[in-house]
Amino acid sequence: MELKKLPNVILFIFPRFHFSLLSSFSLLISNLPPSLNALIFIMLYNPKIISLSIFSILLLSIFHLYYHLPLLYFKYCSTSNLFFFFPPPLSLSSSSPSSSPSPLPPLPPFLTSPPLLPLKRIRFEEGCDVTRGRWIRDPDAPYYTNETCWAIQGHQNCMKFGRPNMEFLKWRWKPDGCELPLFDPVAFLEIVRGKSIAFVGDSLARNQMQSLICLLSKVEYPEDMSVTSDPNLKTMYYKSFEFTIYFFWSPFLVEADDKQTSVWNVHLDRVDKTWYTHLRKFNYLIISSGNWFTRPSLYYRRRKLVGCNYCHIGKKLERITLYDANQKAFQTAFWAITNSRQFDGMTILRSSSPNHFENGKWDRGGDCKRTAPIKEHEIRWENDDEMKVYYKQLEQFIKAKETAKGKGLEFRLLDTTHAMLLRPDGHPSKYGHLPNANVTLYNDCVHWCLPGPIDMWNHLLLQILK
Repeated sequence: MELKKLPNVILFIFPRFHFSLLSSFSLLISNLPPSLNALIFIMLYNPKIISLSIFSILLLSIFHLYYHLPLLYFKYCSTSNLFFFFPPPLSLSSSSPSSSPSPLPPLPPFLTSPPLLPLKRIRFEEGCDVTRGRWIRDPDAPYYTNETCWAIQGHQNCMKFGRPNMEFLKWRWKPDGCELPLFDPVAFLEIVRGKSIAFVGDSLARNQMQSLICLLSKVEYPEDMSVTSDPNLKTMYYKSFEFTIYFFWSPFLVEADDKQTSVWNVHLDRVDKTWYTHLRKFNYLIISSGNWFTRPSLYYRRRKLVGCNYCHIGKKLERITLYDANQKAFQTAFWAITNSRQFDGMTILRSSSPNHFENGKWDRGGDCKRTAPIKEHEIRWENDDEMKVYYKQLEQFIKAKETAKGKGLEFRLLDTTHAMLLRPDGHPSKYGHLPNANVTLYNDCVHWCLPGPIDMWNHLLLQILK
């Protein structure tokens, strides 16, 4: 093909692109001086010039975008109307003035992976995304105490075990652009009258369930209708409203045990029947997982060992990262939900909850001694595992949501990650037991004090149910 004929070929191949490019340029140059606008439009409306321009752009893009695409993509996500948010995992640096500044972070996963579709966030006012905002002072908080609520587990009962500073309780979540209403227990119970909610996950799911019981305690206390004394399987019943809360401890969401080895045997393709066989009972299923994938684990598919993580068993096995394993577990759980003939309720993914260990890892003296929320610029991270867990969960959620939509099922996202990244002060630390107790426990910077920041999760839950 002769080079001089190439512009005509380009116009033949890209007739619609010609029009869209003109439209895009008209928006792009709208703020330029009028004389310059006229000159550019004369050039653009000449077919030969526009075809040569397209050809030049295609050639230059190969070189330019190869080196600069990540930066351009990040700027686009930051300045466009699309909303992509992937908060970094948190590892707060020392507050000492002598601390050296943190190095520049590595590129986050979404710059090297296919971009996620924009998520439909929780909105109860036009233009208000309640998952984005800041913590502001609330002198009236807290709205319950360990004396008014018996459902607080010992390890999260920071008031009982002498936490000296209670200022961490005097904050509430303020979304950007609107106000988040205080939790209304009567409104909540009326919405769920005659229905049931199940919390499925690890001890953080139980942490949220206990928060909900405490928030509802102003109206009514539930009866414990559990068929076993096992704290990992709870059934709580509100007689006046015929409302039931279930809790199923399922830290991996899929089949797992640690009976035969010193590591967990996790079957990534087999849903945990502990909760799955009860699906027909639920109107709302709140599902979460993440922290237990940091345990040494052997991973199985079709009953065959396919890999491991944090394992030292003398075998050469493929390493499956904790975030990939977590994603596979969610894939299995969501598949089981969307293909169940017994469930027609709402599935709610509660996004991952960050840890806040400072000055060391959880098993090396790390602690969380802050007494107030932090600002965005104070967030530091030492690795991106937590961020990848969050990202992979959202990625799997989007796929499941599309599948569920075609089957008439509803999937909603309870995204609490960003808000909780700002609350390193809300963990029990060493105040989950008596100071002189003979216990072997690490500082708890994973769970949340009750009352505490975790109550916000149920404030958002109420907005979802509305």
